[in-house]
Amino acid sequence: MKLACRTLRYIAVAAVGLSATTVANAQAPRSTPEPIPRISRPDEPPDPFASMEEEMRAKRAIKFAEKEYRENIDRAHELADLGSQLGASYKKNQQFDRTDWKKLERLEKLAKAIRNAAGGSNWEIDSDKHSVSLTVNVEELLTVVGSLADRVEKTPRHVVSAAVIDEANVLLELIRLVRELSPKA
Repeated sequence: MKLACRTLRYIAVAAVGLSATTVANAQAPRSTPEPIPRISRPDEPPDPFASMEEEMRAKRAIKFAEKEYRENIDRAHELADLGSQLGASYKKNQQFDRTDWKKLERLEKLAKAIRNAAGGSNWEIDSDKHSVSLTVNVEELLTVVGSLADRVEKTPRHVVSAAVIDEANVLLELIRLVRELSPKA
């Protein structure tokens, strides 16, 4: 009886081990064979599946580019909205409060995203030509925000606009100046 129980246990352990190994092997990734390139002769018509794949890739690339363009337009709308909110708040209080500082940070992030989408990168501007007056810099900032939003909306999807990049850089410099000149709330 003891021998039969012991044999049964060994068989059960072996069955569990075998099934675990089978499950693990079934879930292991298998390498897919490389497709063999088909050599076509000049008198042979082109492979319709290859052209379908190329067409699908092209359609995906177009959809991706349209999505990126739409996101950039949405950034420009948000940039314009934040600019008008900051302008109204500054006209009312002659300074920025805590929520305005957050909007200013968001404005900076949007300007960087627009600049990057237009193909630009970090760039330093001469700050000698800007005023030391906070009010003048805020007014100039609001003007550049409106101008940048308009340029982004008017720029076609396929165009890399140096004007958008330049205005985004000017806006980023003005944001930096406004931060330096205004008292912290």
